[in-house]
Amino acid sequence: MSDLYIGLMSGTSLDGVDGVLVDFSSVQPRVLSHATQGFDDRFRAELLQLNTSGPDELHRAALAANELARVYALVVKRLLETTGTQPAQVRAVGAHGQTVRHRPQQFDGTGYTLQLNQPGLLAELCGMDVVADFRSRDVAAGGQGAPLVPPFHQALFGQLPGVTAVLNIGGISNLSLLNASGAGSLIGFDCGPGNALMDAWSQTHTRQAFDAEGRWAAAGTVHAGLLQSLLSEPFLALPAPKSTGRDLFNGPWLQAHLQSFAHVSAQDVQATLTELTAQACADSLLKQAPDCKRLIVCGGGALNTHLMSRLRALLPGCDVASSAVHGLPPLQVEATAFAWLARQCLERQTGSVQSVTGARGARILGAIYPA
Repeated sequence: MSDLYIGLMSGTSLDGVDGVLVDFSSVQPRVLSHATQGFDDRFRAELLQLNTSGPDELHRAALAANELARVYALVVKRLLETTGTQPAQVRAVGAHGQTVRHRPQQFDGTGYTLQLNQPGLLAELCGMDVVADFRSRDVAAGGQGAPLVPPFHQALFGQLPGVTAVLNIGGISNLSLLNASGAGSLIGFDCGPGNALMDAWSQTHTRQAFDAEGRWAAAGTVHAGLLQSLLSEPFLALPAPKSTGRDLFNGPWLQAHLQSFAHVSAQDVQATLTELTAQACADSLLKQAPDCKRLIVCGGGALNTHLMSRLRALLPGCDVASSAVHGLPPLQVEATAFAWLARQCLERQTGSVQSVTGARGARILGAIYPA
């Protein structure tokens, strides 16, 4: 039976879709192809608006899910064409969907997490089995439903000696601590904002989708008062397990803090937002694993040169390096994780860990849509 899987990831950064074709036949997964497809401005704006209540949102969400499935299918087509792979050779596609609400354990004690997706349409378009809806089962079991990548980080990097930390900086940042409490142990949680606030501020004030390499922030000055205000967010002090999203770290949240700092320039706000991400991540690592000597960074944040330099400055005793140094480029890690989770589902193996999500136990994650 084939051990080829496709993983598709569209994260809270709302920049588009990353897709990978992965061969799991060896001990370490081997990415055969990587493809990306950005979201156009109209679709990105619609997804952002669907993060909050609005008119006719059920209708709009359903159509957005259809459009997302078509973008996913385009990425799948490119992956297959690049490698000359036939759909029948791929065992399944793992499609994460686009998170628009994440409120686990709230309201009725169970809460919910909502990822826009149309896996049935994706199965029709691609002619392959699709595995989707990875988070709901963990939430139903009393968990956070996030982050889901730490078990994959353990499978990928857990053989490294000593305590290893893996920091994924997408729209939101999350941290995995491997072997922090002994061989095979795993801790994971969301640290706080990643690129979401930085990207949104850059789009508003420079008309650029993101601050390339952090150059705009690097030329600014961190405003100490604003930084302390941002760092006072109660979520940052909560113990793990914990998860968050744009439900908390969004434009209105930032504007509420900026009311007292209207005099701060746009560039200095960008510098301060970058420092917020760096300090939230560094503080999380120092609190949970102060003796950690290795930090592997993945996600779009790993390409932010200024952010990486700030992490190195805040963690002087730690080797801070991109995941590319360890064999998997930073923009491929999360997509590969959801290919791995699809494989776990079809093999009837658990994909979550109680110590990460806080659920009543590990669960098999995902719903299967046969071709």
